[in-house]
Amino acid sequence: MALNILVVGGAGYIGSHMVKRLGAAGAEVVTLDNLVSGHRDAVLGGEFVHGDIADRGLLERLFASRRFDAVMHFASHIEVGESVRQPAKYYRNNVAHTLTLLEAMIAAKVERFIFSSTAAIFGKPEYTPIDEHHPRAPINPYGRTKNMIEQVLADLDHAHGLRAVCLRYFNAAGADPTGVLGERHDPESHLIPLTLQAASGRRPSIAVFGTDYDTPDGTCIRDYVHVADLCEAHWLALQSLMAGEASAQYNLGNGDGFSVLQVIDTVRQVTGRDFVVKHEARRSGDPPRLVADSGAARARLGWKPQFPALDTIVEHAWNFEQRAGNLARR
Repeated sequence: MALNILVVGGAGYIGSHMVKRLGAAGAEVVTLDNLVSGHRDAVLGGEFVHGDIADRGLLERLFASRRFDAVMHFASHIEVGESVRQPAKYYRNNVAHTLTLLEAMIAAKVERFIFSSTAAIFGKPEYTPIDEHHPRAPINPYGRTKNMIEQVLADLDHAHGLRAVCLRYFNAAGADPTGVLGERHDPESHLIPLTLQAASGRRPSIAVFGTDYDTPDGTCIRDYVHVADLCEAHWLALQSLMAGEASAQYNLGNGDGFSVLQVIDTVRQVTGRDFVVKHEARRSGDPPRLVADSGAARARLGWKPQFPALDTIVEHAWNFEQRAGNLARR
């Protein structure tokens, strides 16, 4: 029998890739998205419901309409800088509205939940690579909202038997290998799509914030994990919950870090294009290195990234950027 999955935030970057992955696996998918930052045309298959997780009545009607095996949650605000400027917006959506969703799930006896968490819950790393035992000390409202929900989920599991898997992304990157889906943030803030926009001519330059870090080339190092590999981790997490496994938390990354300058050089190599690079001052709060230890996900979920190479991640993102650039020029 096909699984019935509710994907909230399924019109966004990672959520839309997950909807496509679930459809390919034969699952029955309902996507709930308010389209504030998502795109209706990114939802490839299943049923689409235009609405918000803050709407308790809508949630109750959805849960009454069918028996969902699980809920996957991608409906969060994700910009660190914006969370510092507008913390109430983040606490309202990422915490209060998520509580509304969780309460509706409990009332409807939906007992499996997969949550998009983040490496931002750890704050400034005390050691790298970062494993699940690393202290959690988020330094911005975005990270604090995600950490709060992880704590809430532990309490709801204890009180109501709501089992959850929290997947802590490091740097989600890349695009669907077929080129039909990719990053479409507005405004864009992620390094790879920004650099590709410079390569395609949609952006005049790319900025490098800080060249004096304690790293081999002086620029920050990050762990880039392909969006398709993140979706595979979600699928495996879903299978673990369906098999009766307990709640869990996993860090998701390739375990290899690449510097800002390495990303820029890789974009030049993949695209065959040059572009202007501007060197700017450091940004406050940027740690020199953020690299994941994903050993737990590999051992317990059987997760193995299929697209770990940086040039492959960039190539897939470039395929989508070329399509997106053509659409933007029409």
